[in-house]
Amino acid sequence: MLLDLENKKKIKIKDGELYYDRFFFSNIEANKYFNLLKKEIQWRQDNIKIFGKIYPQPRLTALYANNNKSYSYSNIKMQPITFTPTLFDIKSKIEKRLNSQFTSCLLNLYRNGQDSNGWHADNEKELGLNPVIASLSLGAERIFHMKHRNYKKEKLKINLTNGSLLVMRGKTQHHWLHQIPKTRKKVEERINLTFRIIK
Repeated sequence: MLLDLENKKKIKIKDGELYYDRFFFSNIEANKYFNLLKKEIQWRQDNIKIFGKIYPQPRLTALYANNNKSYSYSNIKMQPITFTPTLFDIKSKIEKRLNSQFTSCLLNLYRNGQDSNGWHADNEKELGLNPVIASLSLGAERIFHMKHRNYKKEKLKINLTNGSLLVMRGKTQHHWLHQIPKTRKKVEERINLTFRIIK
């Protein structure tokens, strides 16, 4: 089911907490931040191992933080770079809205519809118990899929639009998986910022 979300609202899901703010940034603000981040972020493309074979990760990534805590996922270990002024500005606005403090930001650059992120949960030990993940979308719209680990009928899709903020908290990462799948549609670039607390 594709949810049609026109405004900020709490999305009811089983065994988790999910919030979506369609208009966290206006299109003008979002486009400004997209252009700044596209230029100033030190993007990289790591290799991932799938069923014993090594492939280039199907997107570009970067890790920024206000500490030196590394982050590991899918056999990739990332060392953070100090927040840029642009990232710090965005982080401060999200923190003010959510009344939360984040240490780190994992960024993804989806260059076209063939760039993707497979099924996973943000449940790495560095994130601690019941992590808060604040996910900001800039640029092209992409469909965000979620499915419950144990209840096959519990699943949803959200169209993540330019300037929107999706927040996952509570037990969401214990019980749910999420992905950004490939699409055959012609889509432009998208930058996704996922703010988190790395212990």
